[in-house]
Amino acid sequence: MADDRTPHRPQGPQPPGRTPLRLVAVGAGVLMTAAYFLLPLEELGPDRPGVSWTLFALALVSIAVLLLFHVRDVLTERPGTRPGIALPLLMCLSVLVFSGAYHALGREPGQFTGLNTRIDALYFTVVTLATVGYGDIAPKGQSARVVAILQILYSFVFLTAAATALSRRLRIRLTGHGRADGTDGDRQAGRPRPHD
Repeated sequence: MADDRTPHRPQGPQPPGRTPLRLVAVGAGVLMTAAYFLLPLEELGPDRPGVSWTLFALALVSIAVLLLFHVRDVLTERPGTRPGIALPLLMCLSVLVFSGAYHALGREPGQFTGLNTRIDALYFTVVTLATVGYGDIAPKGQSARVVAILQILYSFVFLTAAATALSRRLRIRLTGHGRADGTDGDRQAGRPRPHD
């Protein structure tokens, strides 16, 4: 006999593409993190400074451009956007890029105190992002300090914009309110509201 207290869930079709896209996003996040731990970052750093700085700059610029495109899509309410998938992945990728840079710099004598492993680099990146600053790992060299300053500025501009856009989109979806300009996007498109 079935328990009457169990809530009944409708057995209708799921919205197309929702579950698989979320699984792809989780898989992409896991792959990015695995790549961070598996890529030969030891080949970068003091042995190849030109290549290291070029890759670092290209990665940050590419992520920044993609973040800005997705933020624009959220702010203009472009149909078909999936900021709940793209923005967190890009934010995670930017954390991993900074972690990789710190790990590569940590191999150069005099750049860091207390940074010896990839976990240390990831930890320092998250601590810097969270503005906690425990002091157990500290940038001592000029290059390490430049990267730390870049991370702070990058987080302040790009990651804050992405987080703001993501929270705005989430708030609109959860509350069912219209667009930020005060109009009701559902009414303009001729769609009835869920409570109509």
